[in-house]
Order: sequence, then structure tokens, then C-alpha cells
Amino acid sequence: MEIWINPACSKCRSAISLLDAEGADYTVRRYLEDVPTKDEIRDVLDRLGLEPWDITRTQEAVAKELGVKEWGRDAGSRERWIKALSEHPKLIQRPIITADDGTAVVARTDEAVRDALSR
Repeated sequence: MEIWINPACSKCRSAISLLDAEGADYTVRRYLEDVPTKDEIRDVLDRLGLEPWDITRTQEAVAKELGVKEWGRDAGSRERWIKALSEHPKLIQRPIITADDGTAVVARTDEAVRDALSR
């Protein structure tokens, strides 16, 4: 199990605390420093069952600069979103846990963290 975190994020710290309390075996990825490649983002999206716009933090300053709210949300626009996430990892929603069964969850709640642990 791997968790993508920004240590400054309270939701990330909460997820780590819960994983620790449950005795989970996991690896931390500080995705702002160890930036995911486009292929890794595609893989996580497949595991999440989501599209890139579903995990984009549209309120970030860089999102506003890029104008992502105006971008298409269709198959033809997918690579543009993935490229933006790989070039501006701050846009990636967090934390993301990749579960041992090959799935993933955006673990913003204790319930989502427990869901990942149960997989």
C-alpha cells in the first residue's frame, strides 16, 4: 500500500495517523517532491475508476492560472489534464491510497482510509 501525501495537508496527516493506529504496512510518497509521471497518474486514475478532472484541485492558484475550469471533460481532453497534473502536482487531490488489491481511494475521510485498509 502506498499513500500520496503533502505533509502540510491536514487530511494527509489524519490519514497517516489512522494508518499508524491500525498498524498498516504502507509507503509514503511525498508527491510534490517525488512527482508522479503521466503513466503513474494514468495508472492511479484507472485504479480509482476516475478521470483526471475528478482528482484536480480546481481552487489552487495554478489551476486558476491555467483556466482548468474551462477545459473540456471528455476523452479528447483527458491527456491535457494528465499533463497538467504531472507538471503541476499541487493540483492532485490528496491523499491517495493505492490498496493492495490493485484499487485506490482518495482518502479524505477516515471512512475512505478504512475502506482502503479493508481491500
